[in-house]
Amino acid sequence: MPPEMIEKIDAVLERVKDPESNLPIAQLGLVKRLRYSEKEKRLYVFTNVYQHLPNCVTCTAIARTIVATIIRDLTAEFEKEFPDLAIVFV
Repeated sequence: MPPEMIEKIDAVLERVKDPESNLPIAQLGLVKRLRYSEKEKRLYVFTNVYQHLPNCVTCTAIARTIVATIIRDLTAEFEKEFPDLAIVFV
């Protein structure tokens, strides 16, 4: 991956915040890795957000809403930085 692409990715992960703690996603370790496919024009974002869901049914519903917000915000920011790429969460 080109260094300028890594810089943009790092910036996105610092910019997007967890709505609950207001900490950057980079500090929370919610994104495990990224893979760039130049041929497919895709950026694959591998997350582990669902491993952190609580056991309580009500709490899980709230947590899923927070996760959806994080994914939405990450998608929007990645699309701004990489308008020519499809952003795919895995």
